[in-house]
Amino acid sequence: MPAPFPQGFRSNARAVLALGLPLIGSHMAQFALHVTDTIMLGWYGITDLAAGALGASVFFSFFTLGTGYANAVMPMVATSAAAEDDTEVRRATRMGMWLSILYALAVLPFFVFSQPLLLASGQDPVIAALGGAYLALIGLGVGPALLVMVLKSYLAALGRTQVVLWVTVVAVFVNIGLNWVLIFGNLGVPAMGARGAAIASVLVQLVTLGALLAYAQWLPALRRYTLLARFWRPDWQALRQVNALGLPIGLAMLAESGMFAASAIMMGWLGAQSLAAHSIALEITAMFFMIHLGLSNAATVLVGRARGRGDIAGLRTAARTALTLSILVASATMMIYFLGGAFLVGAFLSPDDPERAIIVPLGTTFVMVAAFFQLADGCQAMAMGLLRGIQDTRMPLIIAAISYWLIGIPAGYALAFLAGFQGVGLWLGMIAGLSAAAIALLMRFWRAVGV
Repeated sequence: MPAPFPQGFRSNARAVLALGLPLIGSHMAQFALHVTDTIMLGWYGITDLAAGALGASVFFSFFTLGTGYANAVMPMVATSAAAEDDTEVRRATRMGMWLSILYALAVLPFFVFSQPLLLASGQDPVIAALGGAYLALIGLGVGPALLVMVLKSYLAALGRTQVVLWVTVVAVFVNIGLNWVLIFGNLGVPAMGARGAAIASVLVQLVTLGALLAYAQWLPALRRYTLLARFWRPDWQALRQVNALGLPIGLAMLAESGMFAASAIMMGWLGAQSLAAHSIALEITAMFFMIHLGLSNAATVLVGRARGRGDIAGLRTAARTALTLSILVASATMMIYFLGGAFLVGAFLSPDDPERAIIVPLGTTFVMVAAFFQLADGCQAMAMGLLRGIQDTRMPLIIAAISYWLIGIPAGYALAFLAGFQGVGLWLGMIAGLSAAAIALLMRFWRAVGV
């Protein structure tokens, strides 16, 4: 009986998975940091949970934009390493770190003076005060968090994905321990609620940064890059190159997250139960999306390496393999959603929750629609990763902005409120935006590589 896939596919799939699986695990662990904060603040109190959730949404908006520089470092390092250009590896990584620090300093005032902004947006004064205190503290962690992302990209591009995984996993347990001490007030420390969660997050980022820096600086195989030697010296040419590549990546990611934020706002117009079901469905899809994100990162590295070697045929083969794996994962995920949607949604609610009978069926419906959402989202994420691998980011930004803001959001509004599909209409609108992005981005990539 013939093998279901040709030998060439299997060997390339092993290369994608060797890079991708640890990165998937790392993204899952990163997601777990957010989940543990949410759960532990929920145990502490509803007010602190609301303030923490509000603060986290603001934090991640700024953080998402800033991660564009880390995402630029990954293909630049992969390409330079494949070309055996150690100097360019160092220049790209170092200026990625510089830009991350400069960006963190530029946005810090927004965190420090966030309380008046939250009040101006119509938030409850108590929530605004606590959310502002949370943001003033966690804003100090933007720089370390972005530097962590740059180092993760640097190490992943050099094939050091295992350390990226294990450092992130350890960070989850450190975060749980610090939350236990600082949120609830254990070991003689006063209970600080949401403020404690913010301090814990900053400390976790600092510990993670120290661990990755130590590994990158002292591992014998990596010493040749002399990453921190004369770190204070600017390299304006490399800084411009990283900024030119990274800023569009960050803006494209912000455009996508903005569509999700807009959908949550519009879902809130339909009532608290719809918003709760929507939030649960988004948490489920975000968890499974980590698989696509890890595969997309692996595709970026492999395509970047092939580009550095001048191996166009290998670049195309790596792209086809990564895209096929992403579609297979999406197909498996669709089956999980169809067969286990009610179980997944129900796991987020207490068995004796009085609104469970309404939220679970509604959330299950959203998850069913999300089965197709997952396919579109996986394909657009893979297309973005492939385009980053060939260092094409400006046109993808334009495609993302048009797809999410001129197609996804208007389609969601029209289907939900004009056509009367309500919450399902908002999800169909997101699918329309993601599908448009996936098709346009994939077409651009295949044209760029001559297919």
